[in-house]
Amino acid sequence: MKPEVFLPDDYRPAEDEPFMNDRQLEYFRRKLVVWKQELLSQSAETLGNLTESGRNVPDLADRASEETDRALELRTRDRQRKLISKIDAALRRIESGEYGYCEMTGEPISLKRLDARPIATMTLEAQEKHERREKVHRED
Repeated sequence: MKPEVFLPDDYRPAEDEPFMNDRQLEYFRRKLVVWKQELLSQSAETLGNLTESGRNVPDLADRASEETDRALELRTRDRQRKLISKIDAALRRIESGEYGYCEMTGEPISLKRLDARPIATMTLEAQEKHERREKVHRED
């Protein structure tokens, strides 16, 4: 088990420190854990709303509106589930020492990108290339 890393409340990863040092890894680990907890909390709230809305509504317009809301909640819940899966994968990469490096090129992912999207697995350039290639294949 690794010793706990001290991280000041105002800590932000900086370009002038070694890439993915213990403090940076701990910063991103905590950020991911908090994000996951928020999503799980929202998910529990969504499930509560869905069970509450299971009542029989006699008015057709109200029932249609409720069904639309329910479908939207379910789509949101599915997106959250996929996001939680990506967060878990990022946490595993932190544990294995692969976090912060592009899965395509092996180059470091910029700290700004990771701070904005801590589940990123590719550098911005590799992601753009990947999306262009995906778009070309989709049009075939």
